[in-house]
Amino acid sequence: MATNKNNSDKELEQVGEIVSKSEQFIEQNSKKLLIGILTVVIVVVAAISFHQLYLEPQEKKASTAMFTSEQFFAKDSFELALNGNGADVIGFEGVIKQYGSTKAANLAKAYAGICNYRLGNTEKALDLLKAHDGSDNMIAPAVTGLIGDCYVKLGDVKKGISYFEKAAKEGDNNVISPEYLKKAGRAYESLGQYADAAKAYTVIKENYYTSMDAADIDKYIARANALKK
Repeated sequence: MATNKNNSDKELEQVGEIVSKSEQFIEQNSKKLLIGILTVVIVVVAAISFHQLYLEPQEKKASTAMFTSEQFFAKDSFELALNGNGADVIGFEGVIKQYGSTKAANLAKAYAGICNYRLGNTEKALDLLKAHDGSDNMIAPAVTGLIGDCYVKLGDVKKGISYFEKAAKEGDNNVISPEYLKKAGRAYESLGQYADAAKAYTVIKENYYTSMDAADIDKYIARANALKK
């Protein structure tokens, strides 16, 4: 019994020491702890304020600025869509410069990349398309595929093929995937890699057989197989 009592007393002493040390720590570091808590609060409040008072209004302004540029883009007026008219339309380039932190500006990079590509500014198009950050099932694969077009146009066909194949995987649907697989196949043929071309065409036949591109894919497969022998 005495032994148990001694053990209990020792445990109580140890607990008391721990509590005492904790109290001492809090007393000695209360100022630092308070500063730390206040810092976290200030950061959170600042983040919320930045979003509500700056980002949201900027996003609305950017979307409004995008609207007229998108109308020019739809009419194939790529120069106006890209650079604006110097008056009430700032163009996609203007959206990127003035509203760089917005979602609209990110989308404007894709639009601006397409405009530059259509205007023959391939290297500029490549930079803008690669700067676009998106995960949309339709836009992202199309941007990836156009990056492939840029590389092919610049003479780097192998790199272009890698982006065509990537676009096909990203899209994984009957519209986008067959288009870029067929582009990959043609690019392989231009390099004399007919076996790889046949594989690309065969994927269209087997995986996207209901697509429009699959309608005449047999002739592509036959041609690639004939040339590889």
